[in-house]
Formats: sequence, structure tokens, C-alpha cells
Amino acid sequence: MAEFVQSRVEDYVPVLLQLERVGLLTEKEARTVIKKVTALEYKLKRRSLNKEDFINYIQYEINFLELLFKRRQRIGYFFKKGEIEAVIKQKVHCLFQRATEKWRDDLQLWMSHVEICKKWVSVSSILLLDYHPVQSRYYSICDAFPFQNSKQQLSRIFSSLLAVHSDKPALWIMAAKWEFEDQLSSETARNIFLRALRFHPDSAKLYQEYFRMELMSVEKQKNEKEILRRANLDTAKDLYSGEILNCGLARVVYKAAVQNIKGAKFHLSLLSIAKHFKFTKDLQRKILADLQRLYAEDPHTWDFLARQELSDELPAPEAPKSKQKKAEILAQKEEQCSRVYERALASLQTESMWELYVSFCLERYKRKTNSEELKQQRQDRLLSTFQAAHDAGLLPQARYYDWISLLFTLEKGDLAVQLLEAATDRFPGSVDMWKKRLELLITLKAENLEKVFEKALALVKTQESLPLWELMVDWSEMERSEKATESLYQKLVLNPNTTKTMKVKYLQWTYRIQGYKRARKVFSSLQENRPFSEDFFKMMIDIEKDQEKSKMGNLREYYERALREFGAAKPDIWLSYIKEELSHAEGKPENCGPIHWRAIKVLQGPAVEEFVNKYALLQSGHL
Repeated sequence: MAEFVQSRVEDYVPVLLQLERVGLLTEKEARTVIKKVTALEYKLKRRSLNKEDFINYIQYEINFLELLFKRRQRIGYFFKKGEIEAVIKQKVHCLFQRATEKWRDDLQLWMSHVEICKKWVSVSSILLLDYHPVQSRYYSICDAFPFQNSKQQLSRIFSSLLAVHSDKPALWIMAAKWEFEDQLSSETARNIFLRALRFHPDSAKLYQEYFRMELMSVEKQKNEKEILRRANLDTAKDLYSGEILNCGLARVVYKAAVQNIKGAKFHLSLLSIAKHFKFTKDLQRKILADLQRLYAEDPHTWDFLARQELSDELPAPEAPKSKQKKAEILAQKEEQCSRVYERALASLQTESMWELYVSFCLERYKRKTNSEELKQQRQDRLLSTFQAAHDAGLLPQARYYDWISLLFTLEKGDLAVQLLEAATDRFPGSVDMWKKRLELLITLKAENLEKVFEKALALVKTQESLPLWELMVDWSEMERSEKATESLYQKLVLNPNTTKTMKVKYLQWTYRIQGYKRARKVFSSLQENRPFSEDFFKMMIDIEKDQEKSKMGNLREYYERALREFGAAKPDIWLSYIKEELSHAEGKPENCGPIHWRAIKVLQGPAVEEFVNKYALLQSGHL
């Protein structure tokens, strides 16, 4: 083992000698590097390899490179940069390669290697932009900025990565983007996408990015052709295929995509990509025609067609000048959108279609405008759409909340009450809908509140009724007698679905209304009645500490009771107990050692490490 380590360390010696000779390292620093590298190499020769040892070694080499970079920048010395730094970079690549061969499934390790290569390429490219030809007599540009190897290395990394993790479409897309955007190789990127689609023929994201890449390639070729044309070069006609410039490859990708991925949403995503390119008008018309032919009964098709009425721009001579005129034209366009939605609803009465129509009306209503007429038109349209969807029995539940909020804004509380009554009839099992109705009745101080509450509890699932009970006890505390409220609490602490929450609220209410002694009696009566929540004991501890002269004996009782229930999983309770012994006037600091020992014995799993770390912070005064 020693000979292999010695061999690797000896490879480092010429580099360190050169760095020492030119003044980038001192002799002492060079010896320190040798010692550190030797120790790291021995760790990699253990029988049981540890991933952390590889990561630490890699990080050390990267830090060393950054140190050299800063020192070169400071003294302006770049001679033999390529020869020296290339050895260290190659060392990093080898370490990453050994690590990824050992832990092939660790994607984070692969991505770290990718990010390091990208960083070196970007830094070298920036340095190349700052290069001054005047200095070329001192060193060659290849020595000063050796970033081409990093690019080639990154391509090899992607190739190895995809061989191992071919089941992840995002990695294929990342590799293709690298080849297209950084390596400027459309052909290689295209081959990567084609290979990816063999593994993932049903990946919508792959088709979208492949389609985008082909359109970007066309745009690039069109720009190059235009530059050559302006330079009066005759080769421009021969270099570029008319079929490709007419989006021929993009059409092939589109055709394959829509054959494999069905649905109007995917169709529309391709159309939105095509819209980012000015030369795709014919392709856009083709996609839109296919959309209307294949998905005429899909709500998203109609939603797109309706919104198109807004995006259609007026010709330049017809562009309005005054704000009033602009508002009138916008109102006309929104009315046309509404007609498209209504035409869709004539043949497609579904909840999703109504959802899209209501969403559109709500979006337009929320848009700011200075025109009162346009604002009123949007409001009337939204209200009528809400009502029509409700009458059809197809208004989604979430939209009822928007409708109620709008009615409150318009100060139409009576209509909101009627609406909520109808909504709870339509969604009788919805806790949120009943809660909304009860909140409104409480706000309006309605007389039939208790009857509505009883009806809600009869229709809602028992295990989901806690929010309603919380609302009821809050109302009872404000409006009913103390005796009636206590009777309600005593009933709820025995209900298995509400007991945890209600014990805390009951204890809090008792202390607030009836005082400390009564709160202690309530705690004593409930402390053996499981199940508990951690907040129940914390509440009693806070009540005790709130007293003018709190008793440490009582606090110990509460902490011990809490630890019996939650001591195995809650390190914060142990820490609070220790802090109390240290800070309370009647506390005994000598008890902290036994409490710490018990905590270590009782806590389980990650909670032990968390406790040890926090206890160390507590001892140092940082907690």
C-alpha cells in the first residue's frame, strides 16, 4: 500500500518544486502540502473506503487551486499556468472518477463533478476575455487559459453519467443543453435527445426541450445566413438547407411528439414554445389547426381560443391613442372572450370548463384599471358567471370562497349567507365550507347558530370535526356563560378526536377565567387521561412560571410528567428542564448532571445527537 501512496505523492513533487521556484509557495508550505496529500492518500487505501475521505481530498485540491489562482492574480505571474494547474485539475478528475465508480448511484457526487467542470470552464472563459495580446511575449495563450480540456472532460462525464442514470430525463436534457449552448454542437445535442427518447418515449419534457432546441438551431442558422448575405458571400445559399430553415426538423419532432403524448395541454405547450420565434407563423397555424381538430371537446382548447381574442394585436394605424379608447377596445376584446367561453359551454357543460371561465373572469376583475365602466363590466361579468356556474351545479368548491369574498367586498352579507347555505347543501361533507358558514353567522350574530352547528356535526365526518369544535368553543367563550363553556370543555376532553387540542384550550381558558388554583385542579384531573400533546404540559409550565413566586417543586413535577410521555423523542424538554434548574431561584444546578445522564439513556435515534449538540451550546452560553 505504501508504494502506491509514495508513487502518487511523487507525482506531486515536480509541481510543488515549480511553484516553490517561482515564489507561489514557500518551502514550508510545500512540505505541508506533501504531508497533507500523503495523509489523504493513505485514507483512500483503506480496506473499507469512505465517501467522505474522497470528498475531503477533492475539496483540499480545489482549495489549493483557488489559492494558486489568487496568488497569481495578486503578483500577475501566469507562466507555466497550464502545466502546473492541469496536473492538479487532472488529480481532481481522477478522484471524482474513482468515487463515482465506487458509488455509482450517488447522483449528488456526479453533479458535484459537473458543477466543478462548469466553474473551471466559466472562469477560464472570463480570463480569456481579459487576455491582453501585449503580454504574449511572456507566455503562450494556451498555457495561460487551458479551459478546452475541461470542456472535453465535461462531455465525457455526461456520457458516463447517462450510462448509469439513463432513467432520469432531466439529465439527458442537461447534457443536450450543454452540447448545444456551450459546445455549439447541434448535431451532438440532437443525438443525445434521440437516445433519450428511446429510453423515455413518453416524456413530455424531453419532447418540449428537443422541439425548442431545433427551433433555436434554425434561428442560429438564419442569423448566420443573414450575416453571410450582408457580407456578400455566395456560399450562404449552399451552406444552409431551405428545408431545415423552414423548420423541417422541428416539424418532424412536433409530429412524433403529438403521436406519443396526448392531450391539449401538451399541444398548447408546444405552441407556446413556437410563439417565442418570429419565423414560426406557418408552424403555429399547423399546431393550432391540429389542436382544434384533435381536441375540439377539451376545455383547455376553448380556454386558449378564448384568450387568443385578447392577444390579437390591432394593426398600427388602428392603434388607439386615448386611454378611454384603449379601455373601450379592451372591453370589446374581453366581451369577445366571454362569447367564446359561452359558445364552449353550450356543448361542453363540465366543471373544468366552468372553472376555466370563472378563472378568466376573476383574473380580469383583479387587473387594475382607471376606467370605471370597464371595472363595472368586469364585476358584473364575474358575478353573473359565478351565478350561472352555481345554477348549473358545476361551480368548483374553491370558487365559492372567491365568490363569498367578493360579496363581502361589495358589502352584500345577506347574499353571502344564502350562498353559504346553498354551498353547504351541495358539499355537505366539507369541513371548510361549514366552518366558513359558521364564521359568517358568528360575525352576523345569527340566532340559529347552534342549530347550524349541530347540523354540521351530523354531516361532517367525526374524525374531521376538530376545526368546527374549536370554532364552537371560541364562540362559547365570548357569548355563552362560564358554566356552559366549562360543560362544553368537559365533554370535548373526553372525545378521542378532540381531546389533545381541547385539553390545552381548557387549561388555558380555566387559568384566564378562574385563576391559578382552578387551573392546577384541571391539570391534576386530566394528567392521567391519555392521549396528551406536548403543548398541554408546556401550558401548565408556563402558567406556573407566570406566578409571582413560582415553585420549583411544581415545575419539576410538570417536567417529570412531560418526560414520561415525550422524553424518548423530545430533547427540547430535557434542555428546558436543565435550564430551569440553572436559572430558577429554587433550582439546584447539581441536578443537571443526573438529568443529562437520564436524557442520554432515554432519548432515541437522531434525538440523542440533537440533544448533545444543543447541550454543548447551552454550556457555552449560546442557547
